[in-house]
Amino acid sequence: MEIILVNARHVKNVPGHKTDKKDSIWLSKLLISGLLKGSFIPPTLIRELRDLVRYKKKVVEQRSSEKNRVIRILEDANVKLSSVRSDVHGAVGQKIIKDILNGVTDAKLLSRHYHGKMHKSRKEFRLALEGRITAHHRFMLQTIKRSIEQKDELIKTIEAQIDEQIKAYQEDVDNLQTIDGVGRDSAITIISEIGTDMSQFPSEKHLSSWSGMSPGNHESGGKKKRPDNKRE
Repeated sequence: MEIILVNARHVKNVPGHKTDKKDSIWLSKLLISGLLKGSFIPPTLIRELRDLVRYKKKVVEQRSSEKNRVIRILEDANVKLSSVRSDVHGAVGQKIIKDILNGVTDAKLLSRHYHGKMHKSRKEFRLALEGRITAHHRFMLQTIKRSIEQKDELIKTIEAQIDEQIKAYQEDVDNLQTIDGVGRDSAITIISEIGTDMSQFPSEKHLSSWSGMSPGNHESGGKKKRPDNKRE
């Protein structure tokens, strides 16, 4: 017995006449008539890889949010580090945050981390570090720093599992990387979403449509309607 998963949009019955029994009869008629088209369901290994890749993306987003919180806490303390450093979480930024956590609040002492490669002057750098850092700010920075470190470890764990899962598709990963602009992470993401069996898609246009890259054109009465890009 072959089981297929069908998009509910394609099997809707007449509104107002819905019961489980009538639904079953209606689905049976559609199946017998060959009008049911199964949705794309990747194999187990691909689904597991997809879970890992999507979860890693979520954790990376959470880490980014935590890093943004660090900037907001510093701003609340009137420390404008982001105005003199494009990457607050770079080497210089980390040293300054570490000093703040250790109780150093004097801008002159914090500005010792200035170096000549910076685009801002030493005076601008020092002025940006003049703030009012309280015990609450240090507590929040320490807590967020710990959260970022935990997420870094979690990302490493997930990446190690992804590396293990992707071994079976290493050749496909290598082939995808021959495309301009596609790196290893992008190649793994592509495989995790569409798999490697392209017979699931009748043509490249069908694949493009399934991935939401070719939205439909719905116009009625001179008005364009929002296209429905739900995947099958």
